[in-house]
Amino acid sequence: MDLHFSEEQQQFRAQLRDWLKDNLERRWIEELRDPSNDQKKLFDIRRSWQGKLNAAGYLGIHWPKKWGGRGLTVVEQAIFAAETIHAPPIASRVGINLLGPALIHHGTEEQRRRFVPKMLSGEEVWCQGFSEPEAGSDLAALRTRAIPDGDDFRLEGQKVWTTFAPWSDWIFVLARTDPEDRYGGITFFLVSLHQEGIEVRPIRQMTGESEFGEVFFDGALAKREHIIGAVGEGWPIAMTVLAYERGSMSLAHPARFDHYLQDLVKGVRQNGTIQRADVREKIARLLVENEVMRANGFRTLASLVSGQAPGPEASLEKVFWSEYSRHLADTALELLGFQAHSLVRSPSARAEMDWGHEALYCRAVTIYAGSSEIQRNIISKRILKLPSS
Repeated sequence: MDLHFSEEQQQFRAQLRDWLKDNLERRWIEELRDPSNDQKKLFDIRRSWQGKLNAAGYLGIHWPKKWGGRGLTVVEQAIFAAETIHAPPIASRVGINLLGPALIHHGTEEQRRRFVPKMLSGEEVWCQGFSEPEAGSDLAALRTRAIPDGDDFRLEGQKVWTTFAPWSDWIFVLARTDPEDRYGGITFFLVSLHQEGIEVRPIRQMTGESEFGEVFFDGALAKREHIIGAVGEGWPIAMTVLAYERGSMSLAHPARFDHYLQDLVKGVRQNGTIQRADVREKIARLLVENEVMRANGFRTLASLVSGQAPGPEASLEKVFWSEYSRHLADTALELLGFQAHSLVRSPSARAEMDWGHEALYCRAVTIYAGSSEIQRNIISKRILKLPSS
């Protein structure tokens, strides 16, 4: 496996760096520190930034050109994710990272023409309607129903932990079309949030944000023409979506953690604890684990470049980076003291890192996109082929 970028890939990275230098007015942490930026303003900044990226051809990089991409590879996509860690996150991250690949692999030509351009531009923002109050890790236990209504369907039920639901225009929904078939009775719908029969309630997180919410369906219209695949084929399509969710950031996570580690090392130098052997050992372990993560990321990229779709191996990355994220944040709280406990707009917070937010938010990363327990079950059954009991 060649871990070096080709000359063309290095050129792509250099061009991207030049473009970011000319177009990124303020780093994302500076936007977060600005007291005039409430949640809506921050989301508007993300949407505006997405429009800039799309106009410059930096979204859907590895998608076919006919669908707004560049026709490049997942390597360039990974380079982009790693180089833009200081930029605002895009507004329709859920749509582009998750629904986009599902549309390209399983959607019709009409569906791609209708949804992909507006998804890329940020004109339409998407959220993901998978988890329910009693169907999170056990997603196949979902109970939201799609009831036939002529040629179309009406949705009844509830989704929860729906990221960006308060700001989204559309939601892709798993709903049960056959109550007797656990896996074959699930269908994948694209549903407009701007209609009667849908209520979105923001959920306040312990970080103080409300970036996700509950979505209630009470007779909402789900059109047959907006079903991805066929009725009853939602489960395998959902597995494609989740695999991309777990494996699409193979180089971005180590690049982000590089930045975190640099600030952590700088902090322990400033407070003088770098001289302690136990502190150096903890930081060295974090550095080594991040390099292991990076090597695993290259392995995932090599598989994708060879034409393989993300498989159960994506669960290895998900467990590794999510558990690492919590370990890193906990170590920062321990070694940096009060500075790491301060939220981003506090005068005592560190200038380059929002450790306070990271320490709170990372409690969720071992749960969303499939909990660590579920990921370990996937690894044991589908990779190691261990028996169920």
